[in-house]
Amino acid sequence: MKKRKEKPENSERWLLTYSDLITLLMVFFVVLYSASNINQKKYEKLASSMNSAFTGGTGIGDSGEGGANEGSSDEGELKPLVQSEEEKLQGIEGQVDEMIKEMGLEGSVSTSIEERGLVISFNDSIFFESAKAEIMEDMKLKLVSLSTVLNKIDNYIRIEGHTDNVPIRNEYFSSNWQLSSTRASNVVEYLINNGGISPDRLSAVGYGEYRPVADNSTNQGRSKNRRVDILILNNKYDNIENNN
Repeated sequence: MKKRKEKPENSERWLLTYSDLITLLMVFFVVLYSASNINQKKYEKLASSMNSAFTGGTGIGDSGEGGANEGSSDEGELKPLVQSEEEKLQGIEGQVDEMIKEMGLEGSVSTSIEERGLVISFNDSIFFESAKAEIMEDMKLKLVSLSTVLNKIDNYIRIEGHTDNVPIRNEYFSSNWQLSSTRASNVVEYLINNGGISPDRLSAVGYGEYRPVADNSTNQGRSKNRRVDILILNNKYDNIENNN
C-alpha cells in the first residue's frame, strides 16, 4: 500500500497572523485616538485614511481624496455657503454708494437699509422737472448704470413716487396722486426697456404727499419729501403687493 503524500506546509500562514495583528493594532490606535478630545471630522478622516491604508488606498498625506487637499476642503466647509439676505443687501448698498460717489450725486441720492429692504432715495429734482413726470436725459444714463447692479440680484423692486403737500393742477395732472404714480410708472418702464430688468420683478406705486420724511411746513422739508425711492425688497417679503 502506497503511503499518502503529506501536503506541503502552507508557508503563507504567517500572513494571516500578521494581518490579524495589524488589524488589532489599527483598532487599538483608532480607539485611543477617538478617546481624545478631537474634532468629529478629523476622526472620520482618520478612520477613512486608516481603512484606505490597509485596503491598498492612498492613506493620510496623499494629494488625492482623503489627503492634505481634503483638509483644506474641510476648513472651507466651516464657512457659510449661502449669503444671508442682510449681507446681500449690504453688499448692494456698498456698490450703489460707490456709484453715487462716482456720479457726484452724494447730495441728491441716499441709501438706507430698513426692515423691508434697501431704499435708494432720489431727490425728485434730478429725475424730473417741476410738476412733470418725464425722466430727464441726464438721469437716464444713470438709471442704466444702476440697472447693472440691480440685475445682480433677484429681489423684487418697487419704485415709489412721493410729493410734497402743495396742491397741483395743470394740463397733465389733477392731483399729487397722479403725479407721483406717473413718475413711478415711468421709472419702471425705463428700467424694463433700457435697464434690462425683468418686468415681473418690478412694481410702481404713488404715495402722493402722504408718506413724508420731513416737515412740509418748510421749503427744506418739502424738498426732501419730493422724491423717488427705489426699494429693493427683502426676500422674506414674498408678495410685494402686501408691503405697500
